Amino acid sequence: MKPTILTVSGSAFEQWLEPVAALRIQVFREFPYLYDGSLDYEKHYLQRYIDSPNSTLVLALDGDKVVGASTALPMRDADDAFQLPFRRHGFAIDDIYYFGESVLQSPYRGSGIGHRFFDAREQAAREQGCSITTFCAVQRPSNHPARPQDYVPHHAFWDKRGYTPRPDLTCDYHWRDIGDSEETLKPMLFWIKTC
Repeated sequence: MKPTILTVSGSAFEQWLEPVAALRIQVFREFPYLYDGSLDYEKHYLQRYIDSPNSTLVLALDGDKVVGASTALPMRDADDAFQLPFRRHGFAIDDIYYFGESVLQSPYRGSGIGHRFFDAREQAAREQGCSITTFCAVQRPSNHPARPQDYVPHHAFWDKRGYTPRPDLTCDYHWRDIGDSEETLKPMLFWIKTC
């Protein structure tokens, strides 16, 4: 059965907080994020989306089970670390809609849900008058010891969606990797598209 796609905004996100947080912890343990997350950290991080009236949460539901989730919000409501590279380069922050993260359980991958996540978030950006959509992705070395031999980056998918990597737009973001005792900063590269 194909998952149902549901899009909600702002405070409506709150009823989905726990299953989305749990799914993010599960999926982001995989390479390249290697994220050793906790529900408390996730709830704190996702509170921005609940507090932003113009946020977007796109859910993939198999019955009543959340199997995928994708987030976005106006850049002005995003973490300062994500705003800073754009402010430094003179972008008008109010023109930008920031795509947070997309997570999807492995059995559902390759069935077009990723495109539906992008379609819904790009539609939300247009409805809010934003002319730029962007997201960032962690940069791991190609010889990273945890990199699976069959790992394929999402670059071709993002390129097909019209996104361009911008080496001039980078930031560092922190989380704890699996096996580490504390958080470390990770280099993040932005991909950008003009609507």
